[in-house]
Amino acid sequence: MLKKFNKRANAVNSLLCVGLDSKYESLPEKFSSKGGSASGGKHAEHPQFEFNKYIISETHDFAAAYKLNTAFYEARGSEGYAELKMTLDFLRREHPDILTICDCKRGDTEHTNESYAQSLFGWFGFDAVTLNPYMGRESLEPFLKRSDKISMILCRTSNPSAREIQDLVVEEKPLWHHIAEKVVSEWNENGNCMLIVGATYPDEMKEIRKIAGDMTFLVPGVGAQDGDIEAVMRSGLNREGKGLIINASRSIIFNEHPAEEAKRLRNLINSFRT
Repeated sequence: MLKKFNKRANAVNSLLCVGLDSKYESLPEKFSSKGGSASGGKHAEHPQFEFNKYIISETHDFAAAYKLNTAFYEARGSEGYAELKMTLDFLRREHPDILTICDCKRGDTEHTNESYAQSLFGWFGFDAVTLNPYMGRESLEPFLKRSDKISMILCRTSNPSAREIQDLVVEEKPLWHHIAEKVVSEWNENGNCMLIVGATYPDEMKEIRKIAGDMTFLVPGVGAQDGDIEAVMRSGLNREGKGLIINASRSIIFNEHPAEEAKRLRNLINSFRT
């Protein structure tokens, strides 16, 4: 799957990931049930799916990946789950070359994660999934053993309170440092691991790049969280001028002109790749 991402990144000259965080309450009125009914019911039945199709049609020329956070679909129960599945089926059918990421941060016991892996990789058909390493390798083994899929493991997250846990010093190193070392040296036997490193901590990203070599990072925190793209690029690019999947969600999908914003971000990212 890393080859899939790199091939797509080369094809559209982009490291941009568009986050389909399609929270129902935030959808433009024309995609909501109310708006759809008022316009003859065009979008009333599947509002999140119709919105996602619109965003994909606007942004796919500039996107190397799409990331879907399951929370925004789970909140609508069975309807949301159905539209999440519809979106994945649409992407696999219409844009099979674009990497799909499930953002759910799974991290349960091995027995439970077996079922999660079956659901996310099998039934939904995601290419990659975000994972929480707190319970150790044994818990993540159902994902790690899937050499045909990508395990994206939380390392240094973008949220402000990340320091409360991730900066705790263990044996003279911060916890995020130990996680990076563990993933790189022990958990990546199948060459299918990536690290999640927030755009809001470029200094730490620079240190993690030293540990991780050319491993690819999923980078949240650009856009609505005000991560500095220039700092990210200077800290995180690998020797091949890639190694980053830079995600932006709300700043693109709820923009009045999502295609223009996606193109702007793609070009801004590329301006620092040399």
